[in-house]
Amino acid sequence: MVSCKAVVALLVVHVAAMLASQTEAFVPIFTYSELQRMQEKERNRGQKKSLGLQQRSEDVGSLDPTEAAEEEGKEVIKLTAPVEIGMRMNSRQLEKYRAALEGLLSEVLLSTQNAAK
Repeated sequence: MVSCKAVVALLVVHVAAMLASQTEAFVPIFTYSELQRMQEKERNRGQKKSLGLQQRSEDVGSLDPTEAAEEEGKEVIKLTAPVEIGMRMNSRQLEKYRAALEGLLSEVLLSTQNAAK
């Protein structure tokens, strides 16, 4: 017969595996101080970018403020190779993010239909 300790050990491993499959968590790769440093670098980059845009607009001359705003918003990334994006979700995550996903999908489909016309 199988010993009681072996049965208990297998039961504990099974329960731990079931709990692990149901949790939505992540293991942090970076420490808190590293995250703060990276966020600070991103802020500095953003400030440098806005200063660069400001200097460019001053160099160009007095543009209409709406034209300057349109110029900033025209930064578009164009891909030259096909790209495939995938994700996996369980039913609980799907219910949670259903509305956002439907909005994104409809927006993408509309833009591809408009581009095809």
